[in-house]
Amino acid sequence: MSIVADNSLLEALVLASRQAGAEILRLVAAGFKIETKDDASPVTVCDRVAEAVILAALAKAAPGVPVIAEEEVAAGRIPAHGDTYFLVDPLDGTKEFIRGGDDYTVNIGLIVDGSPVLGVVYQPAVDRLWGGLVGQGAFVEDGSGRIAMSTRPLGQERAAVASKSHFNQATADYLAQVLGECAYVSVGSSLKFCIVAEGRADLYPRLSPTSEWDTAAGHAILLAAGGRVDGLDGTPLRYGKMAFLNRGFCATGGWEAPAIGPFMTEFGGGGDLPQGV
Repeated sequence: MSIVADNSLLEALVLASRQAGAEILRLVAAGFKIETKDDASPVTVCDRVAEAVILAALAKAAPGVPVIAEEEVAAGRIPAHGDTYFLVDPLDGTKEFIRGGDDYTVNIGLIVDGSPVLGVVYQPAVDRLWGGLVGQGAFVEDGSGRIAMSTRPLGQERAAVASKSHFNQATADYLAQVLGECAYVSVGSSLKFCIVAEGRADLYPRLSPTSEWDTAAGHAILLAAGGRVDGLDGTPLRYGKMAFLNRGFCATGGWEAPAIGPFMTEFGGGGDLPQGV
C-alpha cells in the first residue's frame, strides 16, 4: 500500500489525535472503570473509545493503509500489513492516567520501510501537541500557536529524561557513564521523546522492553527535529519486529551515544514484556 507522507496527512493526524483526546477528557469527567488485560496491564474505556476515534479518522485520511493499534492487538485483531502502516497507542501512560496524572498522551505514527516518517503526540490534559514529518521538520503546538522546534547540541550543561514507572539501576548506571553528573527528569508516556525533540534534554535511554506503538510517534517527531533513536547495538531502531517489541533503545538530540545493549546485560536492565514508555 502506497501513501504520501506529507503535510496534509500530518494535519489529518493532528485532527484525529485532538478528537481522541477530547473523548478521553469527556470520559474522565463522566467517570470510568479500570479493567485488566490478559497481560495484567490496566485498560479503561478511554483507551478503547480513543482508539475507535483514531481508527475511523485514519480510514478516511488514508484508506487501505493498515493500522496496528494497541487495543486491537490485545483483542487479537492484527491486520495484514506490508512495509507501510500506522502504529497507534490511543492512551500512552495508562498507569499515570489512572493515578490522576496529566502526563498521558495520544500517539499516531506512520511507518514506511521499517522507519517512522511521520508522527503526532497529543497531551490532552494540558492541550499540548507535538508533530513531525521526517525531512520537513517538527513543531509544538499549544494555546499560543504552533512553533517550530529542534534538538540542541550536546554541551556542558546536560540533562536526561527517563521513564517515571520503569527507572532502574541499569538506567542510572548508563546515565552516569554516558553523561556523568547531570540532571534528569522522570515523566510518563511518549513525552520523553518530545522533551528531547524540544531541546529541553539531551538523552532518553530505555533499558527495558516497550511495544512499537509506544514509540513510533515520538520517534518520528524526534527524527524530524534532528534527533536519533538507536537500538541495542547502536544502529537505528527499526520497526516490524516480532511481536512489535522493542527490547530497548537510546534516544538523543542527534549525537551518537554508546550502545545500551552491553549495559542491559551487565546491569540486568533487560526484561521480557513490554510495559509502555
